[in-house]
Amino acid sequence: MSRWQPGQSGNPKGRPPGTGEVAKLRAGIAERVPDILDRLTEAALAGDVQAARLLLERVLPPIKPVELPVEMTLPEGRPTEQARQVLAAAAGGALAPDQAVSLIGALAAMARISETDELRERIERLEAVAERDR
Repeated sequence: MSRWQPGQSGNPKGRPPGTGEVAKLRAGIAERVPDILDRLTEAALAGDVQAARLLLERVLPPIKPVELPVEMTLPEGRPTEQARQVLAAAAGGALAPDQAVSLIGALAAMARISETDELRERIERLEAVAERDR
């Protein structure tokens, strides 16, 4: 049996939080942050690309690519033909490659769903025939 209960400290009068070496280092740096920022800004303004990059990365969020929606009509019928049309649109530059990958993935998922529906219907028909033959 353990001497300590869950949530109970083995050393309740131990070192207080924030008194370790890391806390001292952080406190020392925190005092100098305005000076550090001033020097980084001066360096960036003087042409130091690394300093400019460091400052900008911390202030501005990264720019994410935005794909514009593309209107596309897929032929009725087999998913294979639909996927071919998507690939042709991507090859022709009318569709971004990432969009083509997403669309083909969606077509594949739809094909699996359709297969499942068809199998369910076939099983139900077979069960109905077997029930009538009894």
